[in-house]
Formats: sequence, structure tokens, C-alpha cells
Amino acid sequence: MQTRILAALLCGCAAAGGALAETLVVNDQVQVRESQLERPKRGSTMSEVEKRFGAPVARHPTVGGAPHQPPITRWDYSGFSVFFEHDRVVHAVVTGG
Repeated sequence: MQTRILAALLCGCAAAGGALAETLVVNDQVQVRESQLERPKRGSTMSEVEKRFGAPVARHPTVGGAPHQPPITRWDYSGFSVFFEHDRVVHAVVTGG
């Protein structure tokens, strides 16, 4: 039970922190391996991302935008999500989906 809780916490932290690795549980052992999935690079523009990866599966409404809260937009692709601040990539996270 503790292993599953730890695995869930690790997956949540990885998703929140811009995962560059995949978290796996094999025989109740948590393992991390580098993801081979190509994702947009930090600093790329929205137009560069769409040109390289095509139209996203889903575009989520922008949140934030108030003083001290930059506008953040999320685009979902098959296998990863891209987070933009204004029109620049800040994170590209492997989702496994």
C-alpha cells in the first residue's frame, strides 16, 4: 500500500515539475527512466509548437493574467501537455496518455 502511495506522489510531483523522465512501478519497485518522447523546448513560441507538432488535441482556456500572475495556457497532445506563459513554452510534461 505504501509503495502505491509513494508511486502516486512521485507521479504527481513529476507532472507538476515538468517531468523529463517517466516513473514506473515494476515488481513494487519505483523506477525512473528518461523519457524518449519528443516535446517542445522551453522558450518555443506557440506558433513554433503548432508548426512542429501540429494542432493540439485540446486547448485549455488561459488562466491568470492578473498582476503577479502571468497568463498560463495549456495545450494537450497525445502523450504530453505543453504549458505556455504568454506565448512561450515554460514546461512540456509527459502525461502517458
